[in-house]
Amino acid sequence: MTLDIGINKITKMLSEKEKKLDIVLAENRKVVRSCSNAIKAMHAYDMKTAKAHLKEAENALKALAPYSEEFPGQLNHIYQEYAEAQIVISAIELKKIPSYAKLKVPEIPYLLGLLDAVGELKREMYESLRRGNKHEAGFYFKMMEEIYDELLPLRFSNSVLPEFRKKQDSARHQIEQARGELL
Repeated sequence: MTLDIGINKITKMLSEKEKKLDIVLAENRKVVRSCSNAIKAMHAYDMKTAKAHLKEAENALKALAPYSEEFPGQLNHIYQEYAEAQIVISAIELKKIPSYAKLKVPEIPYLLGLLDAVGELKREMYESLRRGNKHEAGFYFKMMEEIYDELLPLRFSNSVLPEFRKKQDSARHQIEQARGELL
């Protein structure tokens, strides 16, 4: 006896989904690598290279758009990396933090990217101090505090806002360390 319960159809559907996931994972690595390289270039004050890497990340994100509903968990992480890099470059060049709407990223990855950006702003603060520019260092510190203070009232479970509290605690710790260095 042979069961006719549609396993062949399910297998074909899962194979197609696996092929799509392979594409998502490959593009995911491109975005993460491009954002990481962009941040390295920013810290080296090579904004032209940073912007080129951010453009690569943006193009990879566009290629992933068709998969956003099928693999939201995979895409949230890369939106977070992209948001972080865009926030840092805006902070350095424009001295302001862009909104999630301006960056065209979903809300939750944006919030997590904001918290990750605190560490990169701390690094910029240290670089400013190293160069003897205490005023600029103070600006980056103030920006770190403003991000933290703005996000402090958000109290949601990890199911609604995954990793947020952990990143919030990390940001608080980084701010405390930075405060000690600034004084």
